[in-house]
Amino acid sequence: MRSRCIGSAVDERKLIQLIPELRGRSLTVSPLGGGLTNRNYRIDAEGKSYVLRVAGKDTVLLGIDRAREVACARAAAELGVGPEVVAYLPEHEALIRRFACGRALTVEEMQQPAVLSRVVEALRRYHNGPPGAGTFSPFATVRKYHALARTRQVTFPDSVGPALERLAAIDQELQADDSPCPCHNDLLAGNFIDDGRAIRIIDWEYGGMGNRFFDLGNLATNNDFADPHERTLLALYFGEVRPDDLRRLHLMRLVSDMREAMWGFLQAAISTLEVDYLAYGRKHLERFMNATSRN
Repeated sequence: MRSRCIGSAVDERKLIQLIPELRGRSLTVSPLGGGLTNRNYRIDAEGKSYVLRVAGKDTVLLGIDRAREVACARAAAELGVGPEVVAYLPEHEALIRRFACGRALTVEEMQQPAVLSRVVEALRRYHNGPPGAGTFSPFATVRKYHALARTRQVTFPDSVGPALERLAAIDQELQADDSPCPCHNDLLAGNFIDDGRAIRIIDWEYGGMGNRFFDLGNLATNNDFADPHERTLLALYFGEVRPDDLRRLHLMRLVSDMREAMWGFLQAAISTLEVDYLAYGRKHLERFMNATSRN
């Protein structure tokens, strides 16, 4: 889910001088594209590379807890599945991490069994790691996004009411399922960096203790998995494809689309980035409605 220059309110070079590891060094700063929420910069300093991430406007309304994000990112680094966090400046909501060498995966690559096997290995290692900071519920997140967007006079499609009712039914169906584990909760292909040897996961803004099936469903829907890809995903993760696991995966794919829809509608009200968030929200809402109508 997730540059444009930061603007006069924040000078990225002044922020860099607050970081002991970078202060006074010869460096270059280049904007990184692709962000839908924050401003991101690559810093090259005397043979080493870093990423500076400065939070976008009002991201706390998206349920993003920056201290929790940093804790999750550090946990991922300790487990070998994320780049090292170099510094965090809470008063500026700025994070500096090592630049993850390699390239971001594409949707097409994520569907390849050999690549997916390595992705699953990294994700499962994080899921099986020690309990982490904070919690994440996609159901509570959708309800919060919807309420906040309403208070900001966002115009919703007529289908939003029935969609929320269908989401509540899915919530009831999944209530007794898995105990929480550390999760990422925003598994876009671009959040996986492949250096040819290892997969590293970046952008831990929505990280927290959650349901592993939301991560798996989110991964599947963000990367356009068809039935064979879903079965490969479950076989790689669990060692077998059980009907009940497939059921939970399918339900969490639906939930993922609903989270993306409400995220888009709320971003339309709060973001200053030049992105058509309403179109993004409508696309995911329509996909949720179409899929739940078939079930």
